[in-house]
Amino acid sequence: MERTVTLGSKSGLHARPAAVFVQNAKGFQSQITLSKNDKTANGKSILSVLTLGAEQGDQVVLKVDGDDAQFAIDKLVPLLEGDLG
Repeated sequence: MERTVTLGSKSGLHARPAAVFVQNAKGFQSQITLSKNDKTANGKSILSVLTLGAEQGDQVVLKVDGDDAQFAIDKLVPLLEGDLG
């Protein structure tokens, strides 16, 4: 499953918001990746997510592959669209 999401967090996907996202992503068995332009990050690795340098208003592609993909999409998309801190 794949969704394009516009980041809502004031600080983009930096330190605290990235940590919140990764903690939630780790709760799923599915493989989770985030992509921005030509960069792709493992959604379960904070260092990987930080390398995207994603800012508020940027569009990222969330890809989820696995048995609990729909549940993961339903939980992670609102996190990305909201203000993670």
